[in-house]
Amino acid sequence: MLEPAYQVDVVVVGAGIAGLSAAHRLTSAGVTTAVLEAAPCAGGRMSTEKVDGFRLDRVGQLLSTSYPELRLTPGLGALALRRFAPGVLLHRDGRTHRAGAPAAAGSARGALHVVRALASAPRGPAASPGRAGAPVGGAVDQARLGTALGRIAATPVERLLSRPELPAAQALAARGVPARTIGGFLRPLLAALLCDPELTTSSRCADLALRAFASGRLCVPEGGAEALPELLAATLPPGTVHTGVRVTSVSTTSVTTAEHGEIRCRAVLLATDARAAAELLPGLRVPDFHPVTVVHHTTDDPAPALATGTSLLLDADRGGPVAHTAVLSNVDPCRAPAGRVLISSTVLGAPPDGIDTAVRIHLSRLYGTSTRRWETLAVHHTPEAVPAMRPPHDLRRPVRLLAGLYVCGDHRDTSTVQGALHSAHRAAAAVLADLGAAGSVNRSEPAPTLPRAA
Repeated sequence: MLEPAYQVDVVVVGAGIAGLSAAHRLTSAGVTTAVLEAAPCAGGRMSTEKVDGFRLDRVGQLLSTSYPELRLTPGLGALALRRFAPGVLLHRDGRTHRAGAPAAAGSARGALHVVRALASAPRGPAASPGRAGAPVGGAVDQARLGTALGRIAATPVERLLSRPELPAAQALAARGVPARTIGGFLRPLLAALLCDPELTTSSRCADLALRAFASGRLCVPEGGAEALPELLAATLPPGTVHTGVRVTSVSTTSVTTAEHGEIRCRAVLLATDARAAAELLPGLRVPDFHPVTVVHHTTDDPAPALATGTSLLLDADRGGPVAHTAVLSNVDPCRAPAGRVLISSTVLGAPPDGIDTAVRIHLSRLYGTSTRRWETLAVHHTPEAVPAMRPPHDLRRPVRLLAGLYVCGDHRDTSTVQGALHSAHRAAAAVLADLGAAGSVNRSEPAPTLPRAA
């Protein structure tokens, strides 16, 4: 029989999107839950800096409208997503070319849509449809690409996960994909989706990323990345999330905090990043990480906004530090004050010396306009932004370590928002299964409370 000294059923350590979404599933099942976060606010890496009316994401991972967990996660019903234009813009040899996902997955009509989109893309002078210098080759290559995207969009996930596993770059070559299609379209696209410019990621994870791209639209949360965790936190029962609380040790029946001493419970769910989880549970594997730097500029020059609209612009030439860039104020107008343009650009890998100068030079070529008078708003470098997913990679790493001790996060699944939310789904299900049908032992309490700080 449970002792009265137990203060809460489940303690979730970490208030990123994995921890918050797991807390939603637990509280919805009638299980009292306390979410403890060491930082002064919830959100983890999905944070947004506010500067003079601008909203600047620190990491800025891309989302897809086809992520199932965005629909399945409790608390996200009111999430507003701002979509990029279909497909992407590719910059190659001084020109831009549009490449997009099929309109109808797996159909000949869908493949035809891709060819037409490529043929009607905005181009620089002297460019013509199907020219040999286009990123994915001529009309035949474009049709094949469209058919392949349609096919992968219609392929069940479990079938993708049963394919032989190689580094993504090797797998694409082994499948006979033309080198110009890999270099001109798939490499820059997958680099943007996986934050891995060398495509060392597991081919299974790359297939999942391509499936999401082909079956949905790239998007960002309205108002900045922080909108997603803020919505999750705001829709939990009042008093569930406690910020500024540092957990120093965990067991299956309690956590110890620096500020509030011991908190007893029936189960503990670690929902921190991989390194913090390993510090609390020595022996947990810490993966390598892909560093990401996001550089934000503003200007009152309308040229970049007119040139790209709401498209994501990728550099197929790899002619500078910028992997992808977008006029985010076109995609999400609330990210910039009226009359200003917000250009957000992502650098993958170790940033170069003099990063702002190098990025400006590169952006000048990508957008076809001078960047000398652009104002730099922020440079956000995150060394451990995205866990690496090199093969062999277990996309369903166990979330149940012991009865009463669980772990979730993007390092247990895929290194995406979908992966973080899905791992939380799996972990919450495991917690509820182990707790059984008895439900909460604290049903009379509206929300858990913490002991007073000593």
